[in-house]
Amino acid sequence: MPLFQEHCMVRRAWSALSSTSQRLFRETLFASRLLPCAAAATTTFAMLPFGANCQAEDRVRELQTRAIEEKRADFGHWGIDPGNYMQWGSHSNRLIPVYTFGTKGQGAGVDLDSYQGANSPYRSEDAVRRLYGQIPAATLNPNANYLDQTNIYDLQLAAANAGKKYIFLVIFDGMDWQTTWAAATYAAGKVNYREGRGTGLFFQDYGANGTTQFGMMCTSPHNEGTDVDVDKQTVKNPGGEMRGGYNPAYGGEWGWELSPDLPYLISKSKSPDGQHAYTDSSSSASSMTAGLKTYNNCVNVDFEGKPVDTIAHQLQQRGWKVGAVSSVPISHATPAAAYAVNVHRDDYQDLTRDLLGLKSISHPDQPLPGLDVLIGGGYGTIVPKSTKQGENFVPGNNYLTEADLLAIDVRRGGKYVTAVRESGVDGSTALLDAAQQAKASGSRLFGFYGVGEFGGHLPFQTADGDYQPPPGRSKKAEEYSEADLYENPTLTEMTTAALTALESGPNGFWLMVEAGDVDWANHDNNIDNSIGAVRSGDDAISTIASWVETHSNWNESLMIVTADHGHLLVLTRPEDLVPAAAKP
Repeated sequence: MPLFQEHCMVRRAWSALSSTSQRLFRETLFASRLLPCAAAATTTFAMLPFGANCQAEDRVRELQTRAIEEKRADFGHWGIDPGNYMQWGSHSNRLIPVYTFGTKGQGAGVDLDSYQGANSPYRSEDAVRRLYGQIPAATLNPNANYLDQTNIYDLQLAAANAGKKYIFLVIFDGMDWQTTWAAATYAAGKVNYREGRGTGLFFQDYGANGTTQFGMMCTSPHNEGTDVDVDKQTVKNPGGEMRGGYNPAYGGEWGWELSPDLPYLISKSKSPDGQHAYTDSSSSASSMTAGLKTYNNCVNVDFEGKPVDTIAHQLQQRGWKVGAVSSVPISHATPAAAYAVNVHRDDYQDLTRDLLGLKSISHPDQPLPGLDVLIGGGYGTIVPKSTKQGENFVPGNNYLTEADLLAIDVRRGGKYVTAVRESGVDGSTALLDAAQQAKASGSRLFGFYGVGEFGGHLPFQTADGDYQPPPGRSKKAEEYSEADLYENPTLTEMTTAALTALESGPNGFWLMVEAGDVDWANHDNNIDNSIGAVRSGDDAISTIASWVETHSNWNESLMIVTADHGHLLVLTRPEDLVPAAAKP
């Protein structure tokens, strides 16, 4: 049998395994010293050559390619029109799944039930008013079971106050219940469920010694349509143009329900009480890190533009180490919301300065202390000008100026051991070496990677674990060189490096990990990329769980797995996503 066909057989067998089985296999190889780290098995299989015959049997890739060509698909569609596969490419106001670990039975404020069911803020007029500054139409719900995204912040703070030492916030950007269902169906090789928590992915199956819980949350923002002045860091029209809220009669009581008014979820309903804003990533992430409802496109300011502290700021003041990891650029909305402050999410270079403890437009005199670990994308994204970054924009890399990179480098008197994508250098090895150096020297860690040609995110791992994305909404498919795969670490390897650098802190640490490419895939209406991105994030969660089991326990650790918002993927025949090799 030709070598590439053997590789294809191995790849299909690997992708057919559940996430739990993959994890056990990786750990077995690691324990037997056949691979240098537990994450290496994923990379080893994912980077095997991918032949034409194998590609022809890549079911999800074929489905996605055909859907783009024919503009429709039997398995589902994005938007409100079943006959148009690409009808909608933005976010929605869907309820979002929340998975917690280290919470059940852990006391008031830490147990997830403190915020859902009878304790849902949406059952209380006072609580709803505190969230939105008013009572939005049809939002008060005496039967609500869902929590609010601000409760994610409340849960983290309560956990720290209760004595937890390690807090992990894992955000799958853009992953609603339907996106999770698609990935779990592929991973399990069958349609295992049609409602509830589900099974098939590691974070669905993992029990965390009986401490895991599941719920749903509302992500609607304070408002949409706020205008700002980036140079003055001011808000021009507090309150914006459309206020947030959630009407369960139109959106559904649970995230798996098919909304009786799909246009409502994208702010286009013609029904009474059918106009509520849906969130963007920055507003939603700020709600989870800073505990307030705010306007779309801001980072950690209130609806009037006043800066607020995040959970990372507060824990850092207590002596904790804090870090953020992302598969997309370092100062995109979600990683930026871990720590930075700005009236607009697109002021990338200034957001990066906040993250790295440098003077910025929002902190011109006294900079923030900076994160202890920052690892993400953005490498190679060169732009000559920017209309959204204000007068202090520096032509060059869209996210990080050369001067700022030099200023933070420990070799030049800065605080960070830096690992930047380099031609011919193994990204995984270089990043882990930098992490070990940072740990040994007591320095901070900064990693900067990505594929500049495609906006600076890491290469997409598609559903079957390869790196050959099909075309999406843009009608174009990303193509990666051998260098793109070799010179970039995976999200799992970034997470391992972050854990290595943070674990030496005597007072505990807080870590955000973002699988940001889920959102990019869903914006592109690309089911193959979307499933792969979820599975990539799932591997990172497995790495965190392994760290907790080795270095800590679920009495002193907390992990929250959720998303900042949903899209509008409607799955009508999820069974079509089952890999061909898994079908009887």
